[in-house]
Amino acid sequence: MYSGSSDGEGHEAPARKIPPASSMMWVRNLRRFIGSGAGLGSEALMELETKRILLDIFKEKQQKSNEAGTIPSFYKKKPEEGSISHRVQRLAKFRFLKKQSDLLLNADDLDAMWVCLRENCVIDDATNAEKDMFSQAFPVSDANGHITMNYEDFCHIASVCTEQIGPKCRRFFSPSNFMKFEKDESGRIAILPFYLYVMRTVSLTQARIDMSELDEDSDGFLQPHEMEAYIRGLIPNLAQLRDMPPAFIQMYCRIAAHKFFFFCDPHRRGKACIKKVLLSNCLQELMELHQESEEEVTDTEQAENWFSLTSAQRICDMFLALDKDMNGTLSKQELREYADGTLTEIFIERAFDEHVRRGKSGGGNAREMDFESFLDFVLALENKDTPEGLTYLFRCLDLHGRGFLTTADIHTLFRDVHQKWIEGGNYELCIEDVRDEIWDMVKPADELKITLVDLLACKQGGTVASMLIDVRGFWAHDNRENLLQEEEEPEEE
Repeated sequence: MYSGSSDGEGHEAPARKIPPASSMMWVRNLRRFIGSGAGLGSEALMELETKRILLDIFKEKQQKSNEAGTIPSFYKKKPEEGSISHRVQRLAKFRFLKKQSDLLLNADDLDAMWVCLRENCVIDDATNAEKDMFSQAFPVSDANGHITMNYEDFCHIASVCTEQIGPKCRRFFSPSNFMKFEKDESGRIAILPFYLYVMRTVSLTQARIDMSELDEDSDGFLQPHEMEAYIRGLIPNLAQLRDMPPAFIQMYCRIAAHKFFFFCDPHRRGKACIKKVLLSNCLQELMELHQESEEEVTDTEQAENWFSLTSAQRICDMFLALDKDMNGTLSKQELREYADGTLTEIFIERAFDEHVRRGKSGGGNAREMDFESFLDFVLALENKDTPEGLTYLFRCLDLHGRGFLTTADIHTLFRDVHQKWIEGGNYELCIEDVRDEIWDMVKPADELKITLVDLLACKQGGTVASMLIDVRGFWAHDNRENLLQEEEEPEEE
């Protein structure tokens, strides 16, 4: 019956050959069945069709790219005004900003969060008494007497706030946010700095939404008229600007917006990056005008704040007082009266050469400074210690446009200061001594020349610039010890 013996001896049976899968009938039928899509569900069919469409699009783009060459497209024309593409873009932008605005905490939500923080935290036993949020004296990192919370409290408050306010407050209670704040010996953080962080985040996000709404071309930059519109919308909400005369609003917005562009548009392209505006000190200075009580803000503080009504009126009055011929621009002779005539003539000449456009106003070869250029001039002089202000002034000091100052340049610049110094009845001084003192103050990398980088690095660039362009600035440096002593005496009393 069997061809071989039971112990395996005898002839072995030949091995059976398995036919290839492609030649098997059931495999061909299964592939044909799946390929036709008859055995797939609706979702699988949709996914398959999507893959086919995307593959066709990819092949089409690849073909166009091969035909166009190796250089990719780097410019896309903006949609025309009123076109379907433009309308869709505006609608998508509106819906996106509306969604982001709905995710923000409003005033009631912030009040509710503060109540949750106070009611679910521990009071420091050193005083055994709660302190009002706004009566806390900075720095808030001192935990004595401040309401604090550990991470368990932090998580518990997150749950309570989520129940009372909603899930939109949950993102503020992440572990990474807790680790951002200074902790005491017990690992607790004070609730006040955390709450101020939430308020500032909400405020900046709302500001970004408002600016993005005014960004007509949606490129992330604001043009001057868009920035002015943003400031105009803030005026009713700023306590110190509510009583502004309606006739002065347009001029105020023009003055206020110019500071943003002076600091956020250093290359003078006529547009300021929204992100840079939000992170600048200018926006923080503007928001200081929210303070309700006039007693909290002195006249000196109002004058120092560029965005205050007092400061804006001061700038306008100053320009009108200098404009003797009332033609809306300032000549070199008129600008020499700025700051009671303490600025040197060579500096005025250089300011016109570097920062006043030729042929913009005046007749013939006359060149005069308009109001925008005057605002730049004032901002540079009032912010000499900032990189933007010092950059403006350095271009005036760089007599030959070489990017550096030599000993000869310092001698030439200070010669006018020396002349005004002697005319004022002061003691005789040696220009070479002042030149050596400036070199010691700056300590340039190259001993033969001073660059803008050197002035910024020495942290005394504003003082050096004042010494070279303003006799009053040199007097303040020469009498710095007496002035410092006079400032300390009232504090001791």
